[in-house]
Amino acid sequence: MDLALLRTFVTVHRAGSFTRAAALLGLSQPAVTSQIRTLERQLGRPLFLRQARGVTPTTIGDELAHRAAPHLDALVEIAEAGQHEESGVRTLHLAGPPEFTSLRVLPTLSPLIARGLVLRIAFGNAQETLEGLAAGHHDLAISTDRPRGGLLTATPLCDEEHVLVAAPRWAGRLAPGLVRHKGPKVLEQIPVVEVHESMPFVTRYWSTVFDALPTAAATVVAPDLRAVLHATAAGAGLSVLPRYLCEEALERGEVVALLDPPMPPLRTYFLAARTGTLTLPHIARAHEWLLRAATDWC
Repeated sequence: MDLALLRTFVTVHRAGSFTRAAALLGLSQPAVTSQIRTLERQLGRPLFLRQARGVTPTTIGDELAHRAAPHLDALVEIAEAGQHEESGVRTLHLAGPPEFTSLRVLPTLSPLIARGLVLRIAFGNAQETLEGLAAGHHDLAISTDRPRGGLLTATPLCDEEHVLVAAPRWAGRLAPGLVRHKGPKVLEQIPVVEVHESMPFVTRYWSTVFDALPTAAATVVAPDLRAVLHATAAGAGLSVLPRYLCEEALERGEVVALLDPPMPPLRTYFLAARTGTLTLPHIARAHEWLLRAATDWC
């Protein structure tokens, strides 16, 4: 059996689509379709059921993928390891949210540069980073969404606690414990600083902590949490921020937590890769370093 056909088959099985598999393999879609049909003729059994959107493996296809994929991944690892030894330099393409990637991920991976790693970073939201990873544009992706399907694998990285904060001058207008006893109504006169018009952070906080939705629109919208933090510290209004991002500002007194709920809102970050690529040394090493460092981030 032709190994090239098996490689194409495993890629289609993981991608769930001839089109996506073709992009990952650097082939045309007709070429992928032809290879799968050739393999099906050799086996005398259908491997996929064609659907309006993508393909679904048959039981024969699932069995073949289960048996073949580990061995193909091992062959790729051997080939890539040889290239790694010859060049000494490998480029890691990583995507994630700008704030978390800048403050957590990049400092963690920087020591690997001395070992020959080259980094290329892309910023984007959860959907953009996962789509880019699936299309082969990135090697690793940091996302707050867990990917579905067999093409991508994801490992929980850490949980992000959200904190309701404001500058001291706004906090000084609220009596101690007032927000806890009166709820969000006492906050209605304070402007809101957010990253988007839909107010994702404030809405999640209100829903989780107050079992309500915010009634006011954002006064300041800046599409970067670091800008939100600086605007909040300058007195622009209240905001909801990840604790890792505002921890130092809280310690310096630049912002004040308006509430300390027993169950603060949490958001999980996932470290995602394409299935089979963690056999590649430079991706596996970065993946391991991030998981190890994340034990101190939670």
